[in-house]
Amino acid sequence: MKKILLGTVALVALGMASAPASAADLAARPYTKAPPPMIAAIYDWSGFYIGINGGGGSSHKCWDLITGPVATPEGCHDATGGTVGGQIGYRWQSSNWVFGLEGQGNWADFKGSNINLTNALLRDNSKIDAFGLLTGQVGYAWNSALFYVKGGAAVVNDSYNTTVVATGVLNDRASQTRWGSTVGAGLEFGFAPNWSVGVEYDHMFLGRNSINFTTPAGALTTTESIRQDADLGLVRLNYRWGGPVIAKY
Repeated sequence: MKKILLGTVALVALGMASAPASAADLAARPYTKAPPPMIAAIYDWSGFYIGINGGGGSSHKCWDLITGPVATPEGCHDATGGTVGGQIGYRWQSSNWVFGLEGQGNWADFKGSNINLTNALLRDNSKIDAFGLLTGQVGYAWNSALFYVKGGAAVVNDSYNTTVVATGVLNDRASQTRWGSTVGAGLEFGFAPNWSVGVEYDHMFLGRNSINFTTPAGALTTTESIRQDADLGLVRLNYRWGGPVIAKY
């Protein structure tokens, strides 16, 4: 009987030694903080910017000779060529809407001519030497892509002359600074935090102005009424003070 009791005690002790450890016997698991939610980067178009632009344009001009109350058509031509310049502005963004103000100045070389319809011995020549735009913008942004429309004031520096068809000798000349209006649209892409590139089309409404022509010696020759408008196609590169911000959602 004594041997049976001793064997039973030994078996119980062996079972307790091999039993699995309880939860209280396990080491406490370290606390791991949950990862933060994903936050998307949103391109912000707000801020001052400065840039350069280049492209080409065409100005349609029609000349009329003014003699008293009568205006006699002398013909029309397109003055075409290249342009390069710069722009500076400020934009601010509210949700997906982008608003801005911009000033732009360009050197231009838009030239054209036609044979004078009232005097076939003369050629009418015109050139736009420079132009400027002062505009407001309204746009809609899809993150780093921005479509906008613009409108405001335009100013051009025009020079004119007539030359003898047979020899090219200067007959008379004139120049003026002309104000008008402009509308346009553009598409711009932000390819780096502070850099964007885009394309833009603008139309300038420059109306009709009368101007006096004089000989090289300064003597008055004729008064011309010249109507014109212009179309521009530009590629633009801008650097902006600002950059992508982190969305607040």
